Amino acid sequence: MKITILGTGTSQGIPVIGSDHPVCKSTDSRDKRLRVSAMIEHQGKRLVIDCGPDFRQQMLRHNVSHLDGVLFTHEHADHTAGLDDLRPFFFRQGEINCYMTSRVHLALQERFSYMFATVNKYPGVADLTVHEFKNDSFDVSGITVTPVLADHGFIPVHGFKINNFAYMTDVKTITDVEKQKLKNLDVLVLNMLREQEHYTHLNLKEALELVRELQPQRTYFTHISHHLGFHEEVEKNLPEGVFLAYDNLEINL
Repeated sequence: MKITILGTGTSQGIPVIGSDHPVCKSTDSRDKRLRVSAMIEHQGKRLVIDCGPDFRQQMLRHNVSHLDGVLFTHEHADHTAGLDDLRPFFFRQGEINCYMTSRVHLALQERFSYMFATVNKYPGVADLTVHEFKNDSFDVSGITVTPVLADHGFIPVHGFKINNFAYMTDVKTITDVEKQKLKNLDVLVLNMLREQEHYTHLNLKEALELVRELQPQRTYFTHISHHLGFHEEVEKNLPEGVFLAYDNLEINL
């Protein structure tokens, strides 16, 4: 299994428009962060988690020409705003299988009504094949995907586990029952926003506490704010086995 981290930034990305913050002015490529997304290649199939505003750029950067499935964590714009950029895949391959909860499906139907219209549908849009999931494992092209339910402060959010890899973003809290799905992992990708506490995201202290509890072999933090500091300086102070993810990072399992 190969995991490519397509983006590791917050909803604004880094650099933030108009910001004079030192991290936004950094020349280190690891401090330049597109909106969060990841690509999983396994058993000859390719899945993407979320398609935010930078989706087109991410697909071009990695020369992606085919997708076997798109998994959605939740409905927020930094995870879904690139939905219309699925069109080239639809034109090339036809069916685009998208996996989401009924809540996310409803939100996308409202936001992208022209894509989901049943009459007088706008010509040239992608005709998505939506598969709604709840919180049970489901199959994507022969790959078993296990949703992991968490809380994003005010709304539910889902992470995904495939074999001994799990991807969790925009988490604030998670129940003990759902934590059981995240035990004995080889790799955990987990959101960690900054040092200061935040009402909808894990901060550094909370994320490290969760890592100590779950004890994955390796952890990569994502959904990172410029307020955290410079990648190079922050990573030097992380415990063994814990790293900051960065855009275009490849993880092989």
